[in-house]
Order: sequence, then C-alpha cells, then structure tokens
Amino acid sequence: MHTEEGKLPRSRLANERLHAVIPGGAHTYAKGDDQYPEDLAPVISRGRGAHVWDVDGNRYIEYGSGLRSVSLGHAHPRVTEAVRRELDRGSNFVRPSILEAEAAERFLATVPTAEMVKFAKNGSDATTAAVRLARAVTGRPRVAICADHPFFSVDDWFIGTTPLSAGVPAATTELTVAFPYGDLAATEELLTRYPDEVACLVLEPAGHTEPPPGYLAGLRRLVDRYGCVLVFDEMITGFRWSEAGAQGLYGVVPDLSTFGKALGNGFAVSALAGRRELMERGGLRHSGDRVFLLSTTHGAETHALAAAMAVQRVYVEEGATARLHALGERLAAGVRDAAAGAGVGDHVVVRGRASNLVFATLDENGQPSQPYRTLFLRQLLAGGVLAPSFVVSSALDDAAIERTVDVVGRACAVYRKALDAADPTPWLGGRPVRPVFRRRA
Repeated sequence: MHTEEGKLPRSRLANERLHAVIPGGAHTYAKGDDQYPEDLAPVISRGRGAHVWDVDGNRYIEYGSGLRSVSLGHAHPRVTEAVRRELDRGSNFVRPSILEAEAAERFLATVPTAEMVKFAKNGSDATTAAVRLARAVTGRPRVAICADHPFFSVDDWFIGTTPLSAGVPAATTELTVAFPYGDLAATEELLTRYPDEVACLVLEPAGHTEPPPGYLAGLRRLVDRYGCVLVFDEMITGFRWSEAGAQGLYGVVPDLSTFGKALGNGFAVSALAGRRELMERGGLRHSGDRVFLLSTTHGAETHALAAAMAVQRVYVEEGATARLHALGERLAAGVRDAAAGAGVGDHVVVRGRASNLVFATLDENGQPSQPYRTLFLRQLLAGGVLAPSFVVSSALDDAAIERTVDVVGRACAVYRKALDAADPTPWLGGRPVRPVFRRRA
C-alpha cells in the first residue's frame, strides 16, 4: 500500500489508542504525532537494520533511529546476542553483579579520559547527577548551560528554562544561567557577573557546527581560573564523533561527562563519567560529606550493560564511527545535489557533522518554516523514507542511500512548486508540524 494513498489507517487508529492511555501519545515528545504531517504519523511494528515497518505494513528507510540511539541499526546481531546471553542468567540482584565491574572497565578503556563511571538508564538522570555533584564540590548554587544546545535534562534546573516550564518554581529556574557557544569572552563575562556562584558549565562539546579553534581548550582554562566544573554532555557526540566521544576527538578533558543514546544501541543505559576526585564524592571511600550521586534500581541491569559492552566492541573492532561518517558524507552530497538540481539548494539545507546530519527547510525568504518542513516530510514518507533528520545508522547501505536521494529529489521538485506559488498550503494535507518546545498544546 502506498503510504500517502492510504493515509495509514491502522497507524491513525493506533495513535488514538496511544493518546487515550499515554499523555502526548508517546513516551518522548519528539516522537509525538504532532511532529509529523496529519494522518501520516506511522506507528512502528518492528525494525531490522536500517528499516522499520509500520502497523499498516509499509516499510521505511529510517533515519535518526531511536532519537539517535540506534546507531548500529535495529536488532544488531552482536548486541542482541550479548543481551540474550544475560537474559537467562537474571537481570537484577540484591548485590552488584560482576558484570558491573566488567562494563565499567570496558567503558573506561573506551573513554580513557574518564577515571570512574556510574551507569543509569537515561541521560537526564546522568546529567542532573553531574550538576548535583558540581554544586556539592564547589559549594555554589548556579548552573551555566549553553544557550545554543536544545536539551540537557527533564529535570527542573533545565526544563524551567524552556517554554515547557509549567510546574517548575521560578526560584529554581533563576539559578540556571546561559552562555553562548563559541564565545569565550561572553562566558567569562557571565562568570565575573556571578563571582563564586557558578558551579559548572554544561554544554555539548560540538553540535551542528565544529567548535571554533581553541574554544574547548579556552573553556577548560576558564573553568580552572574561576573554580567551576566543566561538564560535557556527550549524549549525541559520544561514539558518533569518536569511540571516546568528542573529548577523545578534540583532546580536551572535561571534569565530568555524560553518555547515553548510542551507548546501548536502543537498550536503556547511560553513564556519568569523570575525574576520580569528583566521582568518589558520590562513593563511600572518603571522609567528606556524601553526595547522593546516582542510585537507580534498574541502572545496572545486566542485559543493558551487556548491550553497552557489545556496542563498544563493535565500534572499536569494526570501525563503526568511520562508517557513520562515510555514509553521512555520501548522503549529504546526494541530498545537496538533488536539492540543487530541483532549484531548492538554498531552501533544503543539510547541516552538521556527517555522522549527525540534520536538515533545515527554509521558505521563500530563507526563514525556517514548519509548513515547508511538513511538505518535505510528507513527500519523504510517501516515498518510504522516515526521516525527522538525516542522522545515519551504520546499517544503511548504498542502495538505501541511493533510494533516499531519489525520494529527496522528487520531494524537492514539489518543494520548488510550492516556492513558486509562495504558498505550501496545497501540499500540506492538513495542519503543519509543530515545535516540541512550545507553551500551548
């Protein structure tokens, strides 16, 4: 069945079922049906490799798998085999499993800039633990976050700074301040504006653009000078930039860093890692005040840690990061050529590191446009491409890339018609997609 013609009748019914029992109809807002064209939000039945199938039976080439977490492709055999081995051995005990030591040793061998690690289930918990630890060791209340990075945690210290701030006390939000990425002078001005108040700087070490020369090293010098803690959020950059994260690639060592997403290839595992001197404050072998760092019932489930260990072996032994970059470069070149060929090269724009590509949809005035994004997504879905971004997985092959570029070319031809009409409305098929972070539902 053609995706557009049927308008996904079973997926539409499934979306209604989801909304009836789950607030927002999904467990992550970025997966919500408001992020997709009306009546074209597929509900997934299964996935293998770089493909997923929806409940209507349609097959898609999938990008941005699991919100960037499934970087090796769905049901990767080495990962699922490692998980299966643990399932019959029990997953959670009243004392630590020996697997916890093995997983920690494996992680620290992969990310040698860290000295200790503690595992959890999601990135928010790990990043909030880093913030709590920084506040404890510095005795300072304020948290400085990078204003140019979209998400750090579901917890109040961050969510209170977004349009979705309902339920967060103003007093909490006032303790979080922001600094611009790439601007050392502005960051130093912030630190001098709040003398001896800023506990930590929290940022993604890289995003859609590469860090300016000397920037990360300059941040390292600033935090040392002003006595605060440098926290790298490596949820996305971890493994996609290098096996050792962005810190391994750029050679700048943070005090603390957080990993997740690609670490488990879809299984729930995250990590807080960092300097022993700081991390041990959350332990038992010191004489100071204890820090309640991370204590999670399910943080050390054996099958998830086995998945993480298998992922790290695949990355190191099979050169997965290099493959992600090669695939992304091929895709980016193809999309840019297709867009240029259709006369929309200035409107459908591919950005980011090759292993972490996103696209921008710009209107006739060159401004970001949700209606044009809706048009583009609708055309991609009709061609069997599920792509909220162009973030690749290593399971893609040349045929999938070629098919994607072909579908993008046809989508760009429609895009050109809408630009010529200065109105994408006839091609939307309903309401436009909406930003995740908005105040009103």
